[in-house]
Amino acid sequence: MFAQQVTAMDDGILSLVREERRKALSAREWRFRLRGYGLAVQDEDGAQILTRLPRGEAIGVLPADMV
Repeated sequence: MFAQQVTAMDDGILSLVREERRKALSAREWRFRLRGYGLAVQDEDGAQILTRLPRGEAIGVLPADMV
């Protein structure tokens, strides 16, 4: 339900998220690194949703290859 309401995200944000994923040794470390930027990843109905902290405002759906 939540993932269906979110549209594609900005390319700049997506490239930042991809770069941080490339640097991280694990998914846990990646999520920790994103928190430093005020971002979080939520699992909703099998989709990865990038959100802003602290309110959890949805930014966009992450591509399946980011998991």
